[in-house]
Amino acid sequence: MYASNVDGTRNVLEAAAEAGCSRIVYTSTVGCIGLPKSVNGVLTPTDETTPVFEAQMSNHYKLSKWRAEVVARELAAKGLPIVIVNPSAPVGPRDVKPTPTGQVIVDFLNRAMPAYLDTGLNWVHVRDVAVGHVFAAERGRVGERYILGHAAGNWTMKQALDVMAKITGLKAPTFRVPHCVALAAAHVDELIASLTGKPPKAPLAGVRMAKYKMFFNPAKAVRELGLPQTSPEQALRDAIEWFRSNGSVRR
Repeated sequence: MYASNVDGTRNVLEAAAEAGCSRIVYTSTVGCIGLPKSVNGVLTPTDETTPVFEAQMSNHYKLSKWRAEVVARELAAKGLPIVIVNPSAPVGPRDVKPTPTGQVIVDFLNRAMPAYLDTGLNWVHVRDVAVGHVFAAERGRVGERYILGHAAGNWTMKQALDVMAKITGLKAPTFRVPHCVALAAAHVDELIASLTGKPPKAPLAGVRMAKYKMFFNPAKAVRELGLPQTSPEQALRDAIEWFRSNGSVRR
């Protein structure tokens, strides 16, 4: 992971510069942005200026992406024409793997989600994220980073599930799993995965991150890049339609 995300990033950025690229867009993640803190019970979404440090990177993925972004910023400071984008939680059509956020939708559609965790994400349409990359190449300021998210997309998992229920007519789960229970189950799942060689259904790193609500403010990208703001509900609707038409949903 470190060889790919850190060394690979340096190799590609330097090769792009040597090839004479006039603009290089590096895709980071909102995992490299500081998380919001609760003040009097209210969470204020954070932006690109929120301080965060390497010690706060809670798993190998986040740490490797953090170090890669540091490489990108250092090279930009040396004159390479690099613009950094930090996508939040993209959802939409053509999620073939699916991604972790897409898996949430597939599990909901297959009635494989009897309960939920009290977490939160910034949900954004994948097409807006794709367009954001193009606009970053055309309009982004060198050395700057831009959150590719939705201003109204900061939803708790319960809110997202309720919207999916509204779209599909299916019943949303009502039982919230305590984080300590989910953490214990993840430890067991990781042990089973180590014995079977199959990836865990509930990765420990993911459950640990679910303790936090990853709410972000994309105002800079909207203002400077013209980032589209397709509604998160439409993003979920498009994702549901695609999953249903591509064999991801059991009859």
